[in-house]
Amino acid sequence: MEFIKREKVVEDVNMLSPLVWAYVGDSVYEMFIRTKLVNDSNAKPHKLHLASIKYVKAQAQANTLKKISEHLTEKELDIVRRGRNTENHHVAKNANIADYAQSTAFEALIGYLYLTKQDERLEVILNMCID
Repeated sequence: MEFIKREKVVEDVNMLSPLVWAYVGDSVYEMFIRTKLVNDSNAKPHKLHLASIKYVKAQAQANTLKKISEHLTEKELDIVRRGRNTENHHVAKNANIADYAQSTAFEALIGYLYLTKQDERLEVILNMCID
């Protein structure tokens, strides 16, 4: 059962700002990581939180993007490029500008795949991130 309705069609998603894709992608990726950690461990919430930070902080996402980039399609690389080059006036306090741009690009890719309902490809990419 799909509890979140994704009504937008690909053409509508393409018109959204890459920062909107990243906004959604941040949530999707964090939910994936948290669910994976809960499924794979019997840890208490504080330890789960500390473990999740290792995956979701900007530097980790930038490194993950480097790791998976050779497996991305040309279209996905274009989404990454758009996400990385989007003007963002915010930088996380514990990230440098380059890592933050790369993490935004990574989140944009995840959000784009989610919003365009490319669920099988999204699952493949998410699983590449944790292997």
